Amino acid sequence: MRNWSIPAGRIFGVEVRIHLTFLILLLFVWLSESAAHGQVSGGRGLALVGIIFACVILHELGHAVVSMHAGTPAKAIILLPIGGVTLMDETQQPLTPGSQAWKRDIRIALAGPLINLLVAFVAGSILLTVAPEIQLWAKPYVHSSNLLRSFVWVNVWLAGFNLLPAYPMDGGRVLRALLSRKTDPVRATRRAVSIGQTLAAAFMLAGMLQYMQGGSPGSTWLTLVGFFLFIAAQLEERSVVFQSVLETVHLEDIMLTDFATLSPADTLEDALDKAVHTLQDDFPVIRGSDMVGVISKQKILEALRVEGNGYVQSVMNRIFEVAQKTESLASAFRKLTSRNLSIIPVVEDQRLVGIVTLQNLMHSMALLAESRKLRKAALNS
Repeated sequence: MRNWSIPAGRIFGVEVRIHLTFLILLLFVWLSESAAHGQVSGGRGLALVGIIFACVILHELGHAVVSMHAGTPAKAIILLPIGGVTLMDETQQPLTPGSQAWKRDIRIALAGPLINLLVAFVAGSILLTVAPEIQLWAKPYVHSSNLLRSFVWVNVWLAGFNLLPAYPMDGGRVLRALLSRKTDPVRATRRAVSIGQTLAAAFMLAGMLQYMQGGSPGSTWLTLVGFFLFIAAQLEERSVVFQSVLETVHLEDIMLTDFATLSPADTLEDALDKAVHTLQDDFPVIRGSDMVGVISKQKILEALRVEGNGYVQSVMNRIFEVAQKTESLASAFRKLTSRNLSIIPVVEDQRLVGIVTLQNLMHSMALLAESRKLRKAALNS
């Protein structure tokens, strides 16, 4: 999902990214409005896309606020024309069969549509009171010729559309949460995604049929909505399937067993000299048989530049996580990302037997994906 999006800043500390399908919508609206009504209308078309963008942000902020209160703070928001995807830190309560996380997911899923409905109600009430000439109930409900009326109905449309039981829409997330009470998350996701893809195909088919029968503005929008929904469902399914792959791989399968260590009594210059002769970026700091800290190559360089030569003990990080070698790759990734760490020592019977670094974890994930592609190709040949 991140690979198909571009960064657009941060809101309340949450990274905001714009999915490339939003740019497709922007280009489509501008070209269609300019071709039909000239450059002035093209500018109003861009303003309409800006309204959709603002409503999607409000929708996703609703998810982010509720997820924060539920103990799963949002890490990023990826905006799509049909709503968006809020990436959450599920370290504390991942979705597993038999857990109560499904209740949390339902609350988070419903927050976005409720925010849109609230905004639509408030904005509509104000317009009916102070600007009745807007003709709130007149058709077309969403059009560049009447941006104020469009703001109200875009919120209504976003809320209604996202309540469809089609993953990754919010209704689909509610369906997945209900299914996950009795089955594993991957199977629940696949069932919700299949419904989503069926609805997406139905939207695209209906749009094309309308177009063949004479065409209308609604036919193009139906086709676009189906396309966006189909893409979003595929991206979400790949993400969940890959997560399930990580759950099946253990740290003992990918941990580094041949690694360099440092002593707290090493000078920073000695530590840098050792670091030069290894590909490691992060090092366990060992005193006797006990691990007392971790330090990165970058931290050694920064300390030498700022404070001059000293001892590793004075600059090492004493806060670190450890993992058992039987833990899953997904568990290690959650530990690394939740506390912004770059290395996890792997222990067995309180003895250091390996390390997992963010660098080697990324390499391992890429190799796992490639190996599964090769196995799939071999089975199909």
